[in-house]
Amino acid sequence: MSNNNHLFDMINQKGVKTEDLFALANSLKNENFQDRQTVRRIIREVARLANRPVSREKEDRLVETIVNGKAPKDLASLANMLKS
Repeated sequence: MSNNNHLFDMINQKGVKTEDLFALANSLKNENFQDRQTVRRIIREVARLANRPVSREKEDRLVETIVNGKAPKDLASLANMLKS
């Protein structure tokens, strides 16, 4: 099984539909990740899609990290960031 299939299987096990994930990814293509309001909206949409609450504190940290261009480039680092 390829890494991509494994990733999608893991996502589907969390109750997120692959189609919804692709729709979200397509909607992000032209977004301005330097705009705090846009980034907040995206974070909230991802949280809703994943059915996971995101505290205001974590949302603030995510916004600052993304807007300042310091977002992790790999999934493992991103997952660690989201756990804290």
